[in-house]
Formats: sequence, structure tokens, C-alpha cells
Amino acid sequence: MKFPTITLRHHQPWYLLSLIFWAIAGCSTTPADEYASVATDKMYAEAKEQLETGNYESAIKILDRVEGRATGTLLSQQATLDIAFARYKNGERPEALASLDRFIKQHPSSPALDYAYYLKGIVNFNDNLGLLYSSAQQDPAERDPQASKDALLAFSQLVKQFPQSKYAPDAKIRMDYITNALARYEVKVAEFYFKREAFLAAANRAQRAVADYQGAPATKDALQLMIKCYDKLGLSDLRVDAQRVLNKNFPPEKQSSTR
Repeated sequence: MKFPTITLRHHQPWYLLSLIFWAIAGCSTTPADEYASVATDKMYAEAKEQLETGNYESAIKILDRVEGRATGTLLSQQATLDIAFARYKNGERPEALASLDRFIKQHPSSPALDYAYYLKGIVNFNDNLGLLYSSAQQDPAERDPQASKDALLAFSQLVKQFPQSKYAPDAKIRMDYITNALARYEVKVAEFYFKREAFLAAANRAQRAVADYQGAPATKDALQLMIKCYDKLGLSDLRVDAQRVLNKNFPPEKQSSTR
């Protein structure tokens, strides 16, 4: 089916003129920027009010203008961080992380850099920790723990670069939590392989938990599983080494499972 098209007749030039007139009229009625005459600090104050009341979309729109208008100032930096926070609270995780990565790259000497790292960790924190602890029967290796790893990296950068930051104590607590969650995840993957008699794969994943997350309580289970894997594989030397590490870090009287 052909849709009808409207054609202009050459003997009605007034029609063309009327179209032009209405187009011009339409342009002239376009609403002006409501913040054109508003001072930047007042715009920012309004944006903060929108943040506090949970109107994140409205806050983002205003903060975008503040960020652009105050370019090169500390206020612009603050607006960028507030935009990242608002996007995070609004469920826009990728956009929030993009704002934070841009801030960290462009302002390496900012007095708010510690907060940028902290907020980046918070945005990633809990994003997939539930998946790591899931008891579903599917292969746990198919789950992607990258967000948790990114959170751990951001918190560790904060603690390393700014040990006196007011955000450091909370970051350390979250680091411990994530570290054990990731170690527990590696053990779950190893257990999955062990049950399917893929002993070498199981030993490798358990070894990864021990190597990457030293000190995490779940590494005790990883070492115990490594010993069982090496027994199955007939690798006596590796079994002795794993037992030695287990005894050193977890005395025999404390080697009951952490699970």
C-alpha cells in the first residue's frame, strides 16, 4: 500500500509563505533556558535539594548545567561527583561509573579523589555478591564476579593512596567482606568441579582462592579441597605442600570447616 503524499500546487505560493511564517513563529515561541539568569551557586543549591528529596533525574539535569558552566572550578568537580551519585541512586550504574572514571582521569590531584574511589567502590559493591553466594545448580564459573573485583580494587586504591581518609575505615570493612566473598566463590567453583570428578580443574580453582585472597577464612576450605584433589590425582608432593600450608595458617585444632 502506498501512503498518500501531500504536494504543493504551484499556483498557491501563499501556502509556502504561510508555512514559513508558522515555522518562524514556532521558533520564536521556543521556551528560553529557565536557568539562563540564575546564578551558578543557586543552581547548585537547587540541585542539592533535588538530591536530598530523591528527585534524581531533575538533579542530574541541573547538575549537568552547573558542571558545564563552572568548568575548571571545584564546583564543577563537585557537580561531577554529585551526578555520579545521582545516577547510582537512579539505577544508572554504567553511567555513574563513567562519570567517576572521567573524574579520576581528569582530576588526579583533586581533594575529593578519595571520595571518587570510595563512591566507585560503592557503586560496584553488592552488584553481584548475591550471585557469588547463589546455591543454584548451574556452573558457578558462568557467573561473572567482575563488579565485586572492581569494587575491591577501588576500595584498595582508596586505602593505599589515602590511608587517613574518613572513608578508609568503611572501605577496609567492605574489602574484607568482598575478599572472603570472592574466595568463597572460587571454592564453590572448585567444589562444583570436584563433584564432577574434574579434580585438576577443582585443584586449580581452589589454588586461585588461596593465592588471590590470602587471609580470607574461605581459604581454609580451599586448602582442604586441594588436599582431597591431590589425593585423587595421586600428586603426593603437592598434597604434602598443601597440608603444610594448611597446618601453618590454620592449626589442626581449628581446621573444622568454615562452612
